[in-house]
Amino acid sequence: MSCVHYKFSSKLDYNTVTFDGLHITLSELKRQIMTRERLKATDCDLQITNAQTREEYTDDEAHIPKHSSVIVRRTPIGGVKPAGRTFIVDRSDTAVVGSSRPVCKTNPKTTLSPSSLTYLSLLFLALVAFLKNILSAMIKLCVSSVHCVLVTFVFRSQPLHVI
Repeated sequence: MSCVHYKFSSKLDYNTVTFDGLHITLSELKRQIMTRERLKATDCDLQITNAQTREEYTDDEAHIPKHSSVIVRRTPIGGVKPAGRTFIVDRSDTAVVGSSRPVCKTNPKTTLSPSSLTYLSLLFLALVAFLKNILSAMIKLCVSSVHCVLVTFVFRSQPLHVI
């Protein structure tokens, strides 16, 4: 029995797919990995990369030699679309007053939709909003304490700006 060792890019440990012969086709390897990991072919596709050479296997009929190690990434069925434009998000005083939506610096009247921001940008904005809420809650709790009056003054005197 021959085998190919695979691991998802987010995992630490390798798993093994066994097969007969000297090599396995990319489509067969994907099918076996999806079966073992209980993934549905309609939900996602797998991107397979050689762990040693970082070569990405793209041809479904490509032969992967036995005892190879590969790294697997789940991708959307349609593939990953590259971002067409890069936006600079500005939440300073020059942004639209009263709006919590980010503003494009190249055209201040254009607000960015969440779909145009990258996942990390959205995660960052959510984290900032969460931290602002935590600070507000801490200030409300500290107002009654004489010791925390100074802390309240310091936090409220400097607005939070995200660039």
